[in-house]
Amino acid sequence: MSSVLYDTPGPRAKRRNVLLSVVFFILLALFLWWIWQTMDDKGQLTWALWKPFTESQAWTTYLLPGLGDTLKAASLAMLIALPLGAVFGISRLSDHRSVRGSAGVVVEFFRAIPVLLLMLFANEFYDRFTNVSSEQRPLYAVVTGLVLYNASVLAEIVRAGILSLPKGQSEAAKAIGLRKGQTMTNVLLPQAVTAMLPAIVSQLVVIVKDTALGGVMIGFTELLNTRGTLAANYANVVQSFVVVAVIYIVLNFILTSFASWLEKRLRRSKKSTGAVLGADNVDDINAGEVGGTAATGAGGGT
Repeated sequence: MSSVLYDTPGPRAKRRNVLLSVVFFILLALFLWWIWQTMDDKGQLTWALWKPFTESQAWTTYLLPGLGDTLKAASLAMLIALPLGAVFGISRLSDHRSVRGSAGVVVEFFRAIPVLLLMLFANEFYDRFTNVSSEQRPLYAVVTGLVLYNASVLAEIVRAGILSLPKGQSEAAKAIGLRKGQTMTNVLLPQAVTAMLPAIVSQLVVIVKDTALGGVMIGFTELLNTRGTLAANYANVVQSFVVVAVIYIVLNFILTSFASWLEKRLRRSKKSTGAVLGADNVDDINAGEVGGTAATGAGGGT
């Protein structure tokens, strides 16, 4: 089907696309075969190196506790960053210059600093100025760094989502007498959520993956950190990396699949029923209006 931005390919274009697809899959198969042969030559495919992952000890002692800490840090960061980002995003659209300017400074400041640096600063802050124990300090630092950075990014997503709506939405709300806060909560935000959802989910996936930064620099016992201990005990570095990568892929796939389902559900709920009124329905409506007018006239006459 042709459109403004796309033309239906002709016979030559179809043959060229098929040829390029075949070449790509051949090159991909050769690349995978080369990886397989290289690992086999290095002895990385021997069953002894993969066997620990079929036993419960590797999971209950290393991987599952690390996965639990990863999910704990990511969940806390999501729960705090989402509403905080929404507040700052809406504040950047405020009519008051002081509110708009202050929110803009905060968002731009924390968005410009790498999340790893925020974790390191937070770790030092909790060490020097609080009574947080050394066992809990890495978790606090990771969550703080993730919240500060991702809340600023989510604020920009919220602001862009609201600004992407047609101006007629705000004008119609003003025409019926809604205030700015009512327009935002009842008209703009419900519509913008559906448009913002893919970008928000992408940022949530980033939060899950960025928890690994805390394990690298400040000793947070997340999934990638516990993988290092497992690999040191079983001498299976490559295999542990592969298993952890698969866990991350499955985890993020579940998150994105849930977001896709939620987005479709929201879009369906906002669609009209599409019902078409027939001639009988129109006659009934007109008759009702005439009856209502007559009744009103009679009441006025009395």
